[in-house]
Amino acid sequence: LATIRGENPERFVDQYGYMHLIFDPVMWKITGMPFTMKPGECVVNGWGVTVNFREDAPGPMPVHNEELTVLKDITEWQDVVKAPEVVLGDEAWADAVKEAESVDRDQYLVGCFTAPGIFEKIHYLMGMEEAFFALYDEPEALKELIEFMADWEIKLAAEQIKYLKPDVVFHHDDWGSQINSFMDPEMFDELLTPAYKRVYGFYKEHGLLVVHHSDSYAANLVPSMIEMGIDVWQGCLSTNNLPELIKQYGGQISFQGGIDSTRVDHVNWTKEEVSAVVEEACRANGTKFFIPSNTMGGPGSIYPGVYETISEEIDRMSKIMF
Repeated sequence: LATIRGENPERFVDQYGYMHLIFDPVMWKITGMPFTMKPGECVVNGWGVTVNFREDAPGPMPVHNEELTVLKDITEWQDVVKAPEVVLGDEAWADAVKEAESVDRDQYLVGCFTAPGIFEKIHYLMGMEEAFFALYDEPEALKELIEFMADWEIKLAAEQIKYLKPDVVFHHDDWGSQINSFMDPEMFDELLTPAYKRVYGFYKEHGLLVVHHSDSYAANLVPSMIEMGIDVWQGCLSTNNLPELIKQYGGQISFQGGIDSTRVDHVNWTKEEVSAVVEEACRANGTKFFIPSNTMGGPGSIYPGVYETISEEIDRMSKIMF
């Protein structure tokens, strides 16, 4: 909290070390995410999307072809898209509640989790190319589907808040590639910002911090993130020129990332390489409004040992810079 308020923290925040993240029964039931699948598995998730975790892939991906794509025509979404149930009852939530109650809240923020995000759910249903076409060809139908997704997420948020009494929501939605956002800011504000203002506004009305994951370039969307109510943008790649963003927007939003997973989380990684990238990020971005972290959407790494080594190097830089 001292870091994101621009006060005087005693050290760098260690990646996700501030958050005890709880995967609730709705997320487990929907499935089709890395923490619910193993390499080699193929499942149909709660939205009807076929998700395949190939043995040679870093994570699961939706499958799109003539047979398996769920939503082939955006104008027919009301007939096709069926939302998963979110009201599962006390018994289904019992384990998650027990876990939340076991957390030392003086040391950790209890986090609830939502993924895939609104835009991700749509391109899971349609395929990325068709989702992009819909931005231009059928914006009104796409807006309707986006609002439907937002309504569903608010219902989920109500259940998360009821049972977990969380301090923070960790919410995924990838909004760009390494070098640019998927939409320009004007289109983004027309389509996604209003929906996210409703979703994140609901969480914030209940006192939660909002941490949004998008491991991408999205520097041009930061004003929209602030308008939505995002407190921490997690996953921000170094391609965003983070020192400039911190200088311009620090105090309105904070940034968790800067240690690009593509640079350190690969099959031939070395401790020396990780050390150099971590030091570069810490020195460039400073001690306020910045949480050094890999850009993966959760605590961990694809290759064993990378996440822990990053944490060790962050601790080393804390001893140098604080």
